[in-house]
Amino acid sequence: MPKLVTVSQFPNPDAAYVALVEARRGLSDAASAELDARLVLILANHIGDLDVLAEAIALAKQGANGE
Repeated sequence: MPKLVTVSQFPNPDAAYVALVEARRGLSDAASAELDARLVLILANHIGDLDVLAEAIALAKQGANGE
């Protein structure tokens, strides 16, 4: 049974998007990728559920394959 929540949990989703975009402002592509990697690890640890993480990985891979 899916456990991953895919609907927005933010009261202001646009502000969350802007925060993510602004975090990258002025960074090189390499520094932006490093920020993404650190952010993913921090949030994966916060989730703390391997099943949810596996669902999120599968969903992200679908998008990466253009599906």
